Amino acid sequence: MNSESKVSQKANSSFTMDDFAKALEKHDYQFQKGQVVSGKVFQLDPDGAYVDIGGKSSAFIPRDEASLRTVTDLSEVLPLNEVLEFLIVREQDAEGQVTLSRRQLELQQIWDKLAQMQENSQTVQVRVTGVNKGGVTVDLQSLRGFIPRSHLAERDHLEALKGQSLTVAFLEVNRQNKKLILSQRLAARSSNFNLLEIGQLVAGKVTAIKPFGVFVDIDGISALLHIKQISQKFIDSLEKVVQVGQEIKAVIIDLDEGKGRVAISTRVLENFPGEILENFEEVMTSAEARAHRAANKMSE
Repeated sequence: MNSESKVSQKANSSFTMDDFAKALEKHDYQFQKGQVVSGKVFQLDPDGAYVDIGGKSSAFIPRDEASLRTVTDLSEVLPLNEVLEFLIVREQDAEGQVTLSRRQLELQQIWDKLAQMQENSQTVQVRVTGVNKGGVTVDLQSLRGFIPRSHLAERDHLEALKGQSLTVAFLEVNRQNKKLILSQRLAARSSNFNLLEIGQLVAGKVTAIKPFGVFVDIDGISALLHIKQISQKFIDSLEKVVQVGQEIKAVIIDLDEGKGRVAISTRVLENFPGEILENFEEVMTSAEARAHRAANKMSE
């Protein structure tokens, strides 16, 4: 290679590096859409505000992205020279300016908070805003949620629920699909679960009879009375002992709130094996005294 072509190659190479450096100066590549950044508002305009986020150009936040709530005075939600967090919603334009949002950052934080509440099986208050055939729509911290009809305590007169506050639990929290499905019945079950304890005498109604035992509804909670927990004596046919719809008293012998399971027993109420088969009514009538005696035995 002659000396002239070496000089030419060096010139080309140096030009390319200079060009790259200038391109880097024009664009702050560290600022990307979806990134949370800190910045100070230094100028308010009727249509938004200019923010210093440490870039070569100032960032801009449009007025309708300033807050989730309705804004009459921008300085209330975007005070000058105060460090705030912003979400980048649009990357740099030709002038190197990025677009910011506080509203979308607040929404993101609400979704995160609700997902955490679902994980912790927490309940929350919501206000009913609308009614449709499938259930009711509700307002929850500026998000629109839905309670299916099957998850409402009142399923027939939905119109009467408009404007009311309901306590609900979470069925689905999905930020990507903007799905927020809630349940009033699940919340009631959760609060009722907190009132239950092992050794407690409870009353309920038989809802189903299976080969392995009987399901009993206790204030919205389904409890299992296993066939081996009905009597100290062997039972060949459950239908001979109980019927669907029958009222029954039993003692709680196991609780698992995570799985929503309650195990109950009438066996512990018997004075002798098979008493419940021979004299069901007598056992039920004196169930309180019998449960008290059984609890004393369990604690011995």
